[in-house]
Amino acid sequence: MGSAIGASVGALLAADIAGVGPSGAAQSANVIGAALFAVPATAIVHRHGRRPSLAAAYFVATIGALIVFAAAIWRSVPLLFLGFFLFGGASAAGYQARYAAVDLAPAALRGRHLSLIVWGMTLGAVAGPSLAAAAGTAVARYGAPTIAGPFFFSALLFGLATLLLLLLLRPDPAVVARAMSADAAAKEPAGTGMGAALRAVAARASARLGVIAMATGHLVMVGVMAMTPVHIRSAGHDAAHTLRIVGVVLSLHIAGMFAFAPVMGWLTDRLGRRPVVMAGIGLLLGACAVAGTAGHGSVRLAIGMMLLGLGWSATMVAGSTMLTESVPAELKASAQGLSDLTMGLAGALAGAISGLVVEGWGYPRLTLLAALATAPLVVLLWASVKVPDEVNISALPRA
Repeated sequence: MGSAIGASVGALLAADIAGVGPSGAAQSANVIGAALFAVPATAIVHRHGRRPSLAAAYFVATIGALIVFAAAIWRSVPLLFLGFFLFGGASAAGYQARYAAVDLAPAALRGRHLSLIVWGMTLGAVAGPSLAAAAGTAVARYGAPTIAGPFFFSALLFGLATLLLLLLLRPDPAVVARAMSADAAAKEPAGTGMGAALRAVAARASARLGVIAMATGHLVMVGVMAMTPVHIRSAGHDAAHTLRIVGVVLSLHIAGMFAFAPVMGWLTDRLGRRPVVMAGIGLLLGACAVAGTAGHGSVRLAIGMMLLGLGWSATMVAGSTMLTESVPAELKASAQGLSDLTMGLAGALAGAISGLVVEGWGYPRLTLLAALATAPLVVLLWASVKVPDEVNISALPRA
C-alpha cells in the first residue's frame, strides 16, 4: 500500500514541480534506487539474513517518502529526485521478499510459493491508488499540497512495515536455508558476490532467459505505466478528478500485477517456465495496443493497464522461478540481487526516456516503442525453445 499510494501520483507531482519532460527522469530515480539498493540488500542477506535486509530497505523508503513530501512543500527539484531515489528502497524490499518465499520451498512448488508473496501485495497495492485522493485531502487542511499527501502516508506505512519485519519474520528463512545447505556451509561469502553470480547466470541458458524476461517485462511496464497518469492529466480535468481517474486506472493495473500471481505460479509449475514467459509477452503486446489506441477513454486505458500488469506478472513469476532453480544454492541470493539490479536499470532507462517520448511524440508513440522493446526477448525465446532447462542443482541428492 505504501508503494502504490505514492507511486500513483509520483509522475503527477514530478510533472507539477519539474515539468512533463523531466517527470519521467524523476520516476527513473525511484527505479534506479530500487535497482541499486538490491546490491547492499543482497550483502545483508549473505551476512545477516532476510529480516534485516528487508527492514533496512523499508526504513530507507520511509526517509525517502518524507523527503518527497518536503520537496512538494518547498517545490525543490533536487530534493524531489533524492526522495524518489530513496523511495525506491520499498520496491527493492518488495522484489527481495518474493525470494524469501523460495528459500525453503520444495522444488515442485517454487512457482506457487513465490507467486503467493507477489499475490500478498494485492490488497494494499490495489487499495493504495484509490486512497490517494483521501490522503491528499487529509494533508491539504494543514496547508500541505494536495498532491503530496500520499507520500506522507507512504512514510507511515513503510515505518510500520519495518517494525513488523523486525518483530515477526522469525525464523529468518535465508539463515535456515543456509544452515540446511551443505554447499553454503562449506563456502564463504568471498565467492558469492555479484561477479560470481554474473558468471553463473551467463553460463546457464535458463538463468539468462529468466533475467532477460524479468528485465523486459519491467522495462515495458515502467515505461508505459509511468506516463499514463500524465496522459490522463492532459485531458484537462481538475486535480481531484484527475486523481480519482488515476486511482481507478492504476488500481486495476496493480490488480493485474499482483492479484493473479497465484494463477501465474500455478501455470509456471504446471506448464513450464518458458510458456508462461511467452504468454507474458503476448499480454504486454496486447496492453500496448489497447492503451496506445485508447485516447483519453478511461475504460480502455484501464483495460490496457490491467493487461500490462498481467504481462508483468507472468514474466516476473516465471522468470524469477527460472533463475532461482538454475543457479547453485550458495549463489542464489547474489543472482537474485543481480536480477533485480538488471531489472531496475532496465526500468530506469524506460522511465527516463518515457517522459521525453510523450513530450515530443505523444503517448501512443510511447506504447509502440514499448511493444517493439519485447523483440529481443521474442528472439531469445525462439532460439532457446529446443534447449532443455538445466538440471535443478539444488534438488539433486547429495552423496
